Amino acid sequence: MRNIKKAVVYLILILLAVIMITPFFMMLVMSTLKTSEIFSFPPHLWFGNNLKTNFENMSQQVDILLAFRNSCIVTFGQTALSLLFCSMGGYAFATYEFPGKKKLFSILLITMMIPFTAGIIPWFIMMSKMGWINSFRALIIPNCANAFGIFWMRQYCENNVPISLREAAKIDGCSEWTIFFRVIAPILIPAYAALGIMQFVNVWNDFMTPLLVLQRSNKYTLPLVLQSMISDRGNDYGAIMLASSCCVLPLLIIFLCASKFFMSGLTAGAVKE
Repeated sequence: MRNIKKAVVYLILILLAVIMITPFFMMLVMSTLKTSEIFSFPPHLWFGNNLKTNFENMSQQVDILLAFRNSCIVTFGQTALSLLFCSMGGYAFATYEFPGKKKLFSILLITMMIPFTAGIIPWFIMMSKMGWINSFRALIIPNCANAFGIFWMRQYCENNVPISLREAAKIDGCSEWTIFFRVIAPILIPAYAALGIMQFVNVWNDFMTPLLVLQRSNKYTLPLVLQSMISDRGNDYGAIMLASSCCVLPLLIIFLCASKFFMSGLTAGAVKE
């Protein structure tokens, strides 16, 4: 009976994996097909021979490499700053005692209930007054410390950073900066990985914010480039699927590379009783 139950569980997991992988696989397949083949019935379930033509058509419509570079600048820049400032803020809320700590943290949590769309107009006016229209600074700096990231890091620090470790570092003469970067940061690797993946996906797929501030085509990120390929006069869906594949593959690679850090580092810097 135990083997039967295990076989049923594995079968269900395999079916779920196939269901989730199928859309990505079909996107890759469609990127190698003609538009007429994409809409044919029965649908093509394997790769075609039109990849070169789709790539040439995509290159004629958009500069995918430039858009890829722009997306990398925005995404890696904002993700790196978010991990730095959110971890510092979360560590401060979890470790230090200062006047108004609980009220300040409550206000921080309340901001998570306010949708971004409610503040689009004031945000755009601020970016315009600061001269950040058509600048990547408007996409990186305002969101480099978000409420969710600080909350995430604060919860992780409270549950995984022993007070005795910080006290031992202070006894050894370490400054607060040394304690954070040399002692605390290695313990936060799993939290960094999880928050980094979430932040990377959100920024990489962000469409609304770049649409508001980026008005020059040479500044477009990948979501804006994909939208520009859609036309009322007819679409080359093979080229669009190829461009979509180029947008999704980096996310898959980043996730596969960073997922191994979820479990590693859980015991880094642990204090033995």
